[in-house]
Amino acid sequence: MTETPASPVRLRPEIVALPAYQQGRAASPEAFKLSSNENPFPPHPAVLAAIRDLDINRYPDATALVVRERLAARHGVTPGEIIVGAGSVALLAQLISAAATVGDEVVFAWRSFEAYPGLVTVAGATSVRVPLTADARHDLPAMAAAVTDRTRAVIVCTPNNPTGTIVTAAEFEAFMAAVPSDLLVILDEAYAEFIDDAAAVDGAALVRRYPNLVILRTFSKAYGLAGLRVGYAIGPVAVLDAARSTAIPLSVTEAAQRAVLAAMEVEPELLERVRALAARRDEVQAALRAQGWRLPVSQGNFVWLPTGPATAAAGEALAAAGIVARVFPPEGIRVSIGEAESVASLLAVAGEVVRTL
Repeated sequence: MTETPASPVRLRPEIVALPAYQQGRAASPEAFKLSSNENPFPPHPAVLAAIRDLDINRYPDATALVVRERLAARHGVTPGEIIVGAGSVALLAQLISAAATVGDEVVFAWRSFEAYPGLVTVAGATSVRVPLTADARHDLPAMAAAVTDRTRAVIVCTPNNPTGTIVTAAEFEAFMAAVPSDLLVILDEAYAEFIDDAAAVDGAALVRRYPNLVILRTFSKAYGLAGLRVGYAIGPVAVLDAARSTAIPLSVTEAAQRAVLAAMEVEPELLERVRALAARRDEVQAALRAQGWRLPVSQGNFVWLPTGPATAAAGEALAAAGIVARVFPPEGIRVSIGEAESVASLLAVAGEVVRTL
């Protein structure tokens, strides 16, 4: 491994020490890329038609007003209560930067989305990681107990990436009652469309109830627009205005905005694909449990293999069999639900791996 040369200029030491976000491992043409939670279905023809002829010499609408108006009508809020960004992770970065700085803390469950610690560090704040429960779920009472006078934001991820577990509506309401009403609570619902558990919290139904709540959604997963980077948040105008102030201007492209509008027009067809992926996820989980895997119940478009100390070796075994997954040593492996053709290969190698644990 090549050592990074010393910088010729003065940089923030915590940023120099911060590992860069690692994208899901690429796959060879003969392998299945199940490392990035991408939607395996091809882009919808209506989306392709919408972005075919673009005046790329012109800037996009910086506020994505038409998209915000469409989303606001859907969720029963005003356009000012919607912000559109270059993926939900960009909006998360904006919210954290708006709320937290040096000396402040941001609380989140761990393990959860691997971008969280880096975004907090970039803002200058300190991460407070609260361990998941034994069944890989958010420990919301422990997260509430971790809130101090220095806490400026709490992130709740449901379904949790990478374990797939949900937070129930009852659990979330108890959590909101337990934390200060002036604490920013960010409900990251990037995989909300894949949920079929009626007990799960639905953030969109709660934003008017809690003035300190912001929810995050994305068009990357269910709508298959990952390559265009577009997500949105719903929340109080004052909070979102602060997040707008931290945004990189003009970061949501015209192609992304057109694609979102087209995708919303053909949403029933796209959600049929989502239901197919959710059914495939459930079939894969059932087959893995039959092999002897002890899995948390996933409601995302992925499953979590708790491989523990054997994680690195298990990841290499999967890769050798043509299954490129996301490996998190020494905890486990996240495997996206991909093409139907990938299932047999995944189950074949998973059956071998579980016998070695």
